[in-house]
Amino acid sequence: MKPQLDAPAHTHAHPQPHPRRWTALALICAAQFMLILDVTVVNLALPALSADLDLGRTALTWVVTAYTLCFGGLMLLGGRLADALGARRVLLTGLALFTTASLVCGLAANAPVLLGGRIAQGIGAALLSPAALALVTTAFHGAERAKALGAWAAIGGTGSAVGVLLGGALTEGPGWPWIFYVNVPVGLALLATLPKVLPDNRPGRTNARLDAPGALLVTTATGALVYGLVQAGDSGWASAATLLPLLGALALYGIFVAVERASAAPLMDLRMLTRRPVVAGSLLMLVATALLISFFFLGSMQLQHVYGLGAFRTGLLFLPIALTTAIGAHLGSRLVTTAGPRACATGGLALAALGCLPLTFLTPGANPWATLLPALATASFGLGAVFVAATTTSLGLIAPHEAGLASGIVNTFHEVGGSIGVAAVSTLALTATTDPTPTGFTAAFTLCTATAATAALTAPFLIPRGTPRHTGGPHGVH
Repeated sequence: MKPQLDAPAHTHAHPQPHPRRWTALALICAAQFMLILDVTVVNLALPALSADLDLGRTALTWVVTAYTLCFGGLMLLGGRLADALGARRVLLTGLALFTTASLVCGLAANAPVLLGGRIAQGIGAALLSPAALALVTTAFHGAERAKALGAWAAIGGTGSAVGVLLGGALTEGPGWPWIFYVNVPVGLALLATLPKVLPDNRPGRTNARLDAPGALLVTTATGALVYGLVQAGDSGWASAATLLPLLGALALYGIFVAVERASAAPLMDLRMLTRRPVVAGSLLMLVATALLISFFFLGSMQLQHVYGLGAFRTGLLFLPIALTTAIGAHLGSRLVTTAGPRACATGGLALAALGCLPLTFLTPGANPWATLLPALATASFGLGAVFVAATTTSLGLIAPHEAGLASGIVNTFHEVGGSIGVAAVSTLALTATTDPTPTGFTAAFTLCTATAATAALTAPFLIPRGTPRHTGGPHGVH
């Protein structure tokens, strides 16, 4: 995640800064780090999970997607709860739920328990993350706020990089349960220390209405979409098992729109989806996240199943990929201010397509260090720039007072994109028993290449002209 939030301007003096705000920031970032880490850490353990718990392709896909689906689908509701009940209370509740769910996942002896734990982890993350960001933005002011938000944003790339290494080391060492157990002592330590240093944040609107039906509808709709994509791999695209969930997802999205329009306090202000920068940034974020998480999923399965590498060596191979994503984001942040987000996104997506192209005709006996690694590293370098372009488009090309809502929408697309991407590529790459086939991986990487290329061709027409401004961007961009 790369959450960013522009604070509204105040003409009055700021309240006295909290004396332990920097300690609180460090602990809040540690909590957020766990949430980001759990997006990628599980990928390296998938073959071990499949063998130990006898998970088929569908269950294995849901191990990844259940977490990101609930995390993204319920994030806006988590933000509203923080507003209504107080960010401090909601953060601690989310942290307690996430920690407990991590223990349940580690103790799981079958698929239902593991998937239930992953769902609970996602719910806890959806409570914790927006509440944590709210505390960061209210505890700091002026130049300090920029530094605090910069530290928060850096957690995203760092968590992903550490996740692949930690997942491989723990899976090959003490075993896959420890990718979940590691959260327990950290979570307990944070629960013991955070209440002592967090500011006494009180709810801004105690009578704020919560759009629980809207949150349930959008999460269920996305869940039906993911389920339909997964079922296509087992039943075919024309089967009732595939078409009914997909049609149900469309119907639920339609009901969600109707409910939001009728609600006095909607979860999502649908008028924001008429703003061209927000739509463009959200779609860029969805595509970039879907591709990146798909790379981790496909690469982990291919390296361990096809090439016979252990989980730790697989994690080492993925480390350069995570680092090139961060480097691409750093360079993209410079390019976007000079050439603009349109050029940055188009170039990044084109590079992602070119990087992924060699994998569409990769032979089974090829050396992964000479083929898979440079291809995915190149593609991920381009995606790093796309992440910056997506965030900048949605936040830098709109009015400042719209930045908070736009940030929530883009972050939701970020998490949901991972769920959709993994569901789609697992349908092509894996059989029902999770036995991968060379032709399946070729088909999955072909889909990734085509997606990146299509997005690169449409980005110049989708993204508004102009470069971002610190004041929130030109008001004339629509």
